[in-house]
Amino acid sequence: MPDALVSIAQHYHSRTKYDPDTLESKARPLDYSRQPTPFKTYRVGTEIDLKPYIDESNPPKPDSERVDWMRLSRLLINAYGLTAKFPTATGQTFYLRSAPSAGGLYPAEIYIISRGTRLLPAGLYNYQARSHSLWRYWDDHGWQNLQRACFWHPALEATHLALVVTGVFYRSAWRYQDRAYRRICLDVGHLLGNLELACALVDYRPHLVASFADEAVAELLYIDATQEGALAVLPLADLLLVEQNLPCAQVAFATSPQTQFPSVPDGELLSYFHQATAIASTADVPPWAMRPTGDTPQPADTLEDKYNLPFGLRVPTTTASIAWGPQLEELEITVFKRRSTRRYTGGSISLEALRLLLDFTYQPHHYSNQGLDLDPDYCDRTLVHTFVVACGVEGLDDGCYYYAPRSEELRQVRFKNFRRELHYLCLGQELGRDAAAVVFHTADLAGAVAAYGDRVYRYLHLDAGHLGQRLNLAAVRLGLGVSGIGGFFDDQVNEVLGIPPDEAVIYVTTLGQPG
Repeated sequence: MPDALVSIAQHYHSRTKYDPDTLESKARPLDYSRQPTPFKTYRVGTEIDLKPYIDESNPPKPDSERVDWMRLSRLLINAYGLTAKFPTATGQTFYLRSAPSAGGLYPAEIYIISRGTRLLPAGLYNYQARSHSLWRYWDDHGWQNLQRACFWHPALEATHLALVVTGVFYRSAWRYQDRAYRRICLDVGHLLGNLELACALVDYRPHLVASFADEAVAELLYIDATQEGALAVLPLADLLLVEQNLPCAQVAFATSPQTQFPSVPDGELLSYFHQATAIASTADVPPWAMRPTGDTPQPADTLEDKYNLPFGLRVPTTTASIAWGPQLEELEITVFKRRSTRRYTGGSISLEALRLLLDFTYQPHHYSNQGLDLDPDYCDRTLVHTFVVACGVEGLDDGCYYYAPRSEELRQVRFKNFRRELHYLCLGQELGRDAAAVVFHTADLAGAVAAYGDRVYRYLHLDAGHLGQRLNLAAVRLGLGVSGIGGFFDDQVNEVLGIPPDEAVIYVTTLGQPG
């Protein structure tokens, strides 16, 4: 049995690391005959076509049902709708969506639970991205069951619609095996970033609930919890209705750490880990209301102080904000233009562009005057730290920097041009070598688990994916290339770049001039 002092989250992270000595021996050829489809289908139910409500050439009358249909249609297509399609060598059609996904596998699913509105009778709905429609697959008044599963979260008291985002494990595990859980949570984080911004376009406010009774939510949705796991519940407050215009609430997320676990063979670790970090419906205290006790180590942003040295190089990042245009029209255009860059030229970007990227990603309060949310919902943003490796940023010396969000500055860690090392660290991908800057999201995993329990592993990846999606959209708006990387040599990143060894690397985003 593994050391009892090691949490299941730390064990899972260690077991799914990529290591240069073992990566090739663990690799296996992909069986394309078993490649899963990224769309869910139902045999029984009713389709609600949302495509007629995309066209805004004939504006509807205020307060009409068509206005509400257009808002819902616009919300879903911006969050997770199709943005392009093209044929593949096998004769099939490959679809791109507004939110990026590792390997184009799209494991996330969106469900809508309706309490009963003038648009959607009480029941369960699945968003069908391929046809841009809703599939009503269950007629039921399940709202009280949802409230019970979310331990009577206050955001569900006045709202009438809730989104549930799940991950279908095999869609990603087909390619990435047990490490796929990391990718799934990052992908759901991308989707949450899109949902946050898409809601701002149509006057909704999502309230993130990440602590819920997993089995109860799975039963409510009629999904097999061993194959598909709920990762986020988002009550949608309609800001056009006074009674639903709820204030944002900063909440903590906690479960009791699990210190003992059985030996789990390769190929079964992903499903086991998700089940092991579930919350039981019998919890006495609402997990979303819990705080670490006074005896529990608190995961503070210690790096903000660690790199606050009087003699180190500091580069201010304060700047004017990106302009998203009247009614955020440029934001919506950017969502549909977003593509993951396949190749960089190796050319440089300006320091001002990097400042703008960091500003939009980490300083959302700067955008409240443009109609964007003053305080986006994260699980716990303070747990995710950021390092920026500059290889081609005009006006910034090459090297690795810690980004201090409160001080809005880059602080030196190590000076060197790391192009060759980045190529190696990113598993030989040329994206790492040719990027002008590479952003690393990290977290003190042991400290986070000590304070919030093993379930925090989900939260770290959801938040890193959320931040990564803001980087994505800001880069595209500025005409830059951008691509996330979920595969890297974990331990070697810390060693080469000088990142503290207790910082687990969660996500990598490359930025540069697109080829």
